[in-house]
Amino acid sequence: MTAPTTTSRKRGRWIDQWDPEDETFWEEKGEKVANRNLTFSIISEHIGFSIWTLWSVLVLFMGPEYGIDPAGKFFLVAVATLVGSIVRVPYTFAVARFGGRNWTIIAASMLLLPTIAAFIVMEPGTSYTTFMLVAMLTGVGGGNFASSMTNINSFFPLRKKGWALGLNAGGGNIGVPVVQLVALAVIATVGAGQPRVLLTIYMPLIAVSAIFAALFMDNLAPVKNDTGAAKESVKDPHTWIMSFLYIGTFGSFIGYSFAFGLVLQTQFGRTPLQAASVTFIGPLLGSLIRPVGGWLADRYGGGRITLWNFAAMGVATSFVIMASMQKSLPLFLVGFIVLFVLTGVGNGSTYKMIPGIYHAKAVALGLTGEEAGAYGRRLGGAAIGLIGAVGAVGGLGINLAFRQSFLTAGTGTGAFVAFLAFYVVCFVVTWAVYLRRTPSRTQVVAGQGQQVSERPQPAFAEV
Repeated sequence: MTAPTTTSRKRGRWIDQWDPEDETFWEEKGEKVANRNLTFSIISEHIGFSIWTLWSVLVLFMGPEYGIDPAGKFFLVAVATLVGSIVRVPYTFAVARFGGRNWTIIAASMLLLPTIAAFIVMEPGTSYTTFMLVAMLTGVGGGNFASSMTNINSFFPLRKKGWALGLNAGGGNIGVPVVQLVALAVIATVGAGQPRVLLTIYMPLIAVSAIFAALFMDNLAPVKNDTGAAKESVKDPHTWIMSFLYIGTFGSFIGYSFAFGLVLQTQFGRTPLQAASVTFIGPLLGSLIRPVGGWLADRYGGGRITLWNFAAMGVATSFVIMASMQKSLPLFLVGFIVLFVLTGVGNGSTYKMIPGIYHAKAVALGLTGEEAGAYGRRLGGAAIGLIGAVGAVGGLGINLAFRQSFLTAGTGTGAFVAFLAFYVVCFVVTWAVYLRRTPSRTQVVAGQGQQVSERPQPAFAEV
């Protein structure tokens, strides 16, 4: 058992030795340190999500005097989603380059840039191009997720990753409904014409999150950027399959989070206050349930939970389509909120699958013990950033689909039909790749002439 040795080098607190798979080390030293870093990682990621989704509420403040139609507003939130997806790749590698603690300080501080920029330009008469550029700046908040998840993934043993990653991501995701609740409070108290009040609230919170990271987080020296692992993960088909599935879960969560308020205003004629009063409910429940999705995946296997979750998402989407066609706001809200909850469960279960898949591959290669664990952590850690980046692009697709649906038909029904078809494909892919049993095979035992039938086994059922 090796104790975590903290040193002061590279202008930050560094732990030189870290072995979470050693149970004695974990119980005596590791768990306390890992949980402390998890706590303050959640705080930073929480603020990051709030800033990333800032324009989902700022558009509610943009009345007719701004001269921007619903299609233009959907495009504003779409570009914020796109940039947040792209920057996740470099943010993933930044953890090993600068250290998890050090990069969290930098990433948290960078959130001041889009917040101050929005404070300056948020008024009627500002050009649409300026609004679009400022919305793009909020993408740095989306990058926080990738670096935070990569960092926390290194702190915890495989048996704890589902819960830890789910808690980290869920706590971060709650930043979405919180910024929507704060916006609701601002609109209810000072009116829809005062968006700068919302921005003023978040500026000191950003500073506090950076200070907390500096005071209470650590860097792990053993975590290195492994370009070989990155190249291997890019070539591995499972990386792209999981990216596709993550589009269906997290892409749906972030896309719906950005679009929910606009859909209520555009399709059901809700005022900014009326929209803001319910917009937060879906993201809040979806965020809170994410750790449960990770826990269920730890207990029953991520593949199984993900499969049936996609089936449930299909049913919920069908319900939303029916409510949309009947123009029933109560039914629409119920169906949409249930859909949010299911995206949260799927977020937790899919992220649990990633390290499990690569560990299963290590076992299939004949590796055991720490050797198998190291292989799984190496490729799993490299894949997490890419999967998170590609998955977030789903949010862009959802907002563009809504934009096109409202432009052509004046309703979001067509977009929901497309989402339903996508969830069906996700269900089939999950079953075919991770749960489909292989055909029974008969082998002849060498030298004995006996035929032995192998029982069919799902290759990745336990991930």
